[in-house]
Formats: sequence, structure tokens, C-alpha cells
Amino acid sequence: MTAERKKLAASIFPAASFDSSIAEIDQAAPTREDALSALLTGWLQHSGPVHARVLARLLNLTDSEIHNSLLRIEAAGAILRGHFADVRSDGIEWCERRLLSRIHRLTVGKLRKEIEPVTAAQFMRWLARWQHVAPGTLALGERGTLEVLRQLQGYEAPANSWESEILKRRVANYDPAALDNLCLRGVVGWGRLSPHPAMLHEQGERGRRIVPSSVAPITFFVRDDADWMACRRHHFASEDQSGLSRGAKEVLNWLRSRGALFFADIVRGTRRLKSEVEADLWELVAAGMITADGFDNLRALIDPKRRSGQGRGRTLRPRDSGGRWSLLFTDKADDRAPAVESTCRMLLGRYGIVFRELLTRESIQLPWREVLIALRRLEDRGEIRGGRFVSGFLGEQFALPVAADSLRASRSLGPTQEVIQIAAADPLNLVGIIVPGERIPANSGRTFDLRDGVVAEAIPTPLENLGAARAG
Repeated sequence: MTAERKKLAASIFPAASFDSSIAEIDQAAPTREDALSALLTGWLQHSGPVHARVLARLLNLTDSEIHNSLLRIEAAGAILRGHFADVRSDGIEWCERRLLSRIHRLTVGKLRKEIEPVTAAQFMRWLARWQHVAPGTLALGERGTLEVLRQLQGYEAPANSWESEILKRRVANYDPAALDNLCLRGVVGWGRLSPHPAMLHEQGERGRRIVPSSVAPITFFVRDDADWMACRRHHFASEDQSGLSRGAKEVLNWLRSRGALFFADIVRGTRRLKSEVEADLWELVAAGMITADGFDNLRALIDPKRRSGQGRGRTLRPRDSGGRWSLLFTDKADDRAPAVESTCRMLLGRYGIVFRELLTRESIQLPWREVLIALRRLEDRGEIRGGRFVSGFLGEQFALPVAADSLRASRSLGPTQEVIQIAAADPLNLVGIIVPGERIPANSGRTFDLRDGVVAEAIPTPLENLGAARAG
């Protein structure tokens, strides 16, 4: 023991004696509390995470003395408590702040080095299984439909492609009634969240009209998991109705003043023709201003034969759809951090692995810098992993632990020559972004084939075939 520590030791252990004499130093004797704090601070700077009872047994002191001293040191900001070495342990561990930060950096660095990246083709083959598109991975029933919607929520695709080109490829024996039931029960909602060009005055689009179209982009959201909408929703002023027709403005104002209404109530209140109200509702859907309780409301507007009373759906006109029409809006969050973090979780659920290039087709209205900061925060908490998961791309990459393990396991699978047909409007349309090839526009009706994660052959639409025939 050094001479400088003699009085400190005497304050803690007054009955102790020394085998040899130690020089006296002219300094004030510390109080027992200060001496205990200094002693424990020294131990914690070198011991790493440790339980209070271990320190008590090691220093031959009572548990209460050790606990009270640790609380004083914690109040000074020098140490932290938690579950560090063994998260399953019931006891609280204590660790010096700077030492804990160093341990964390070394742990994160070690975890990142453990991962061997896969090729882009291997990643695409794995992603098809992750998103339930590959044979043998399709979801089942209403529960499966909900899980698919939870995975794809926030991704905007043409309205007429959702059921025929996206959901049917992910849910075995897809039943539209399952989607209707989820919407009518309030589990799932739908609508357009990205701003229509006619609403972007600052981009010189004033004067442009909103034209209803079956390819208007819409998305789904699971209501109990939709915090991300706070930073995705386009907030337009309540008095701003630019781009809308006269009839659409009238219907919008009626919904604002009366709340959610059935089709018949809107017709009676506005005193307009039923066909005119149908067109007005479709215009407001395309503008991202309204939604409905059920998806059949939108399905009826998309189908031209059903709107005109032709074909098998002639008895199910839009005016006979179940559910009410209402405004689509979300409250703007005062704190963006939870919404940004929720956006990161949404993207991780969709892709498993997230990096900048993967979000090229996403319509999220967030800069990558904000997303990156939130992902780093999730990694620091141990909820996700960072590293190099897919080779050939710059920047940081992050993954759900289960996705990282699954991707690592799929690396051992050899080529199967399995062909998977993907719709151009599908979020898996990453040609020219992740895998080589010319980018394929996200148009309804167009598809392409993936063979072992590589583009096999694009299938043109009937209109493209017609154009090629005329050119020939």
C-alpha cells in the first residue's frame, strides 16, 4: 500500500494494522463515505461489470455499505448499472462509464467482423424467401395476409396491382374477403401517403389537376404499428384544395364537416348524381385525402366494369360497398425520433437487411442521415446488428439478428435454377439497383423472372408486344 492511501484505508478499516511502518503524509483524513467511494471507484475502473455482493465479499464489507457507496458514485455520473455481462441475471451489475463504452465498442466491432458478406444474387434469392414470394414460403389465411401487410406497409404501389400482383404472390389461395375483414375490423387501413404533384406548389406544379387513375399509388398501414406515419404523411392545409375539381371539393368539405359517411349519405348531402360522387371519391383517393373502412370501396372504384354495371360485378356497384368514407390524416408528431425509429423498424421488417441503395424505390420522406442515426441507436441498444452483409455496396448496413442468421445459413445453399416471377410494381423489383440489369419501371401488368437471384428474362406487357409487332 502506498503512503498516500494509508489514511484512506484507516478510515475504512480502523482496526487494521500494518506489518511494517508506513511514512506519515500531512493530509486530512477522508470521511468513511469518501474513502469507500474512492475505493470502489478504483476497483470498478479495472474490474469491468460486477455485482455489488461480489464487491462486498471481496472487500469484507456489508452489502448495505457497498450499495450506498455505489449509489453515491452513480449520482456523480462515474458509473452505470444494468445487465451487461449476463442479461439473464437477476442481479444488477455496476461498471465504470468509460470502461463500459470501450467494452461496447469492442463488442460491436467483433460482431461486425463475424459476418461474411453474401453476393447481391444470394441476397435477392434470400429476400424472395424473406418476403414470402419463393415457392414453399407463402403465407396462409387471414393471419398470413396480415403478416404480409405488416411487412409491406409503407410501400406505395399502383392501386390496381396490390391484390392481383403483390398479395396473390405472397398468400396461398388469396381470398379478398380476408383483406376486407381486416380493414372493416380496423386492423388495417389504406391510402395514399405521398403528396400528389398537384399539391406541391413549391415545385412549380400549381395549376395541375388531379386526375383519377387506377395506378394511383397507395399503401397499407397496420393501425397498432403505424407510428412511422407521423413523418411519412403529407400535411396539406385544410383550406388548400388546389388541383381538385368542383365536385371533389364539395365532397371533401362535406366529409370534413360531418365526419365518416356512407356512400348514400354523401349522395344525399351533396345532392349530386351517384356516378358523379363515385368520380369525386376516386379523385380524392388519388389525391391522398380520403380513405374508407373497407378495401372493397377502393376495389369498386378501380374496376371499370363494376363501375359501369357490367360483368360479374354488376350487382356490386361502389355505392353498395360496405364501410364508410372518411378523411385520411395523421397528427404531426412533436418529437420525430419515435417516428424515425418506427420507420427503421418498418424497413427492417420488409427487407431484413437495410442499406442506402435498398431504399431507392421507397417513398419515405426522410433523409438517409436521419435513418442512419436511428439505426445506429438501435444497434447500440443491441436490437439490431451492423456490419457488411451484402458485398458490392458502400456505406453502413444493418440487419435484424434473425435475418442475419438466416442469410448466413442460406449462403450454403447451392444454385437450384428455381424461377420466381416478380411483378414490376413489387417491392422486390430491385433490378438495376441490387442486381445487374436495366431498371424496370414499376408499371402494373409487367413482370420479370428471377433465377437464383438473377434476372432471367423480362416479360413485356401486351401493349409493348403490340408496339414491337407494328415496328416489325
